[in-house]
Amino acid sequence: MRYLLLCLLPLLLFAKPFKVASYNVENLFDANYVGTEYDDYRKSHNWTKRIVEIKLNNVAEVICDLDADIVALQEIENTNIFAQLQKRLARVGCGYRYAAISTKKGASIQVALLSRFPIKKYRDLQVSYSPRVRNILEVEVEVEGKPLVLFVNHWKSRAYRGVESKRMQYAKVLKARVETMPASKPYIILGDFNTEYDAHLYLEHKINDTGGKTGLHHIIGIVNSSNQLIDTSDMLQTNKNKGQHYTLWKELALDQRWNTKFYGKKGTADHIIVPAALFDGKGIDYVNHSFNVFRRGYLFTKRGYINRWEYKKGKHRGKGYSDHLPVYAYFDMKPYVAEHIKLEKKPTREVKNIDYFYTQEHLENEVIVEDAIVVWKQKNHALIKQTKEGRGIFLFGSASALEAGKTYDLLVRGIKTYKGLKELTHVYIAKEKGKVDVQKYMLRQNDLSKKIAYRQNEVLKDIVGIYKNKHLYVEDRKIPIYFKKKKSRPKNGSKLKIDYALLGYYKKLQLVVYSQNDFSVLEK
Repeated sequence: MRYLLLCLLPLLLFAKPFKVASYNVENLFDANYVGTEYDDYRKSHNWTKRIVEIKLNNVAEVICDLDADIVALQEIENTNIFAQLQKRLARVGCGYRYAAISTKKGASIQVALLSRFPIKKYRDLQVSYSPRVRNILEVEVEVEGKPLVLFVNHWKSRAYRGVESKRMQYAKVLKARVETMPASKPYIILGDFNTEYDAHLYLEHKINDTGGKTGLHHIIGIVNSSNQLIDTSDMLQTNKNKGQHYTLWKELALDQRWNTKFYGKKGTADHIIVPAALFDGKGIDYVNHSFNVFRRGYLFTKRGYINRWEYKKGKHRGKGYSDHLPVYAYFDMKPYVAEHIKLEKKPTREVKNIDYFYTQEHLENEVIVEDAIVVWKQKNHALIKQTKEGRGIFLFGSASALEAGKTYDLLVRGIKTYKGLKELTHVYIAKEKGKVDVQKYMLRQNDLSKKIAYRQNEVLKDIVGIYKNKHLYVEDRKIPIYFKKKKSRPKNGSKLKIDYALLGYYKKLQLVVYSQNDFSVLEK
């Protein structure tokens, strides 16, 4: 009887959906100096054995709570610290029997994998001889007698001259390897790709050396010939899915599609990407709508930011976790269950005017804003309107492709309210429609008697008033005013002519002057 139970134990353990996750731990280094470390992970920066112990505990805490059967890891220094992590996990009761790690010589960090399933074999896929270019780790595990291949990735960052051609290198090596595998063999591509799931719509100018193409979208193939993201319906059509892949970010509502922040903007650097073989009803399949981001309370600060590992004033503080949140999905030996499409199902894309956004806190569907006029632009920010009397709205960090004085149809995928200011955060060009005279969409001094002059997200032009105690006195009105550059703030009592200012909102309505060139002092 005892022997029978022991034989059945593996079947009982895994005869259910299993969980696959990916987690960038943000630089787990050991305390030994070998010369390949990043400069700020040395003793002079308070990277000591005590700090390493705290980091190990924090990483182990997340992995234990995540409780995935397979975990892909990024930013593990070497086999030494990886072995310490395995021991720490075993000590706290959530050990993994099987493990693998890449071995790129001279690299500062490696990628790794923990598994509760037996690892049959693994190897490195070399992308480049340069130690700065990380290897891809290929691992084959056995799930209930069936093979499953996992490709663990950590592509080049977009920072530090991270042009897209550098990520193309990874994509080409990965694609070449996948093309040698039988079409029916199941595999999962996962890790930190440093690429947004919708980067195919617009690649940032400073990293675009590939004509707008990205390694993830156009080489790995998560977009079709029309440059649209592949959908699950494409995966289910076996005559169309050759070379296609599906990014699981599409499983989530628009406002939930993020697990990182890059220069203050929510992003999707980490992916779990699956081929048609995981939708074919044979062997291992993806569990529909099981993808998610792991969001435990301790992974966020009191102010709602990601609780990343703290490094301030050149020293490690021994607090925090990572600048990435883990992502995960479930897979099963049962066939994929597709949704039944209902006739009354809402469309995934709607045409709305700007007023609509003032009634929403998040977006369930993509929104098209037709005939949006760029009235004002400053660096990567802009303000758009459709009519003079209609509402304007601020585009935060998503306007680098737009030009002031032009009209567009825009695709909107993100919205937020920051300190009372309504902003669109993920905006892309659907269609460029021509030039307009933006002057008539701006408000002037004689408009201040109108109601529209005292609502947020308007552009004011040629306003004359007296600056006093952080307010601008215009005729019989008093308006709070904020100068983005404190050094350019005029003296109390100065008479000013404001050439351009935004009527913004930060806990209260206020004029915002972005540049010293946007105003002049008439009298002091």
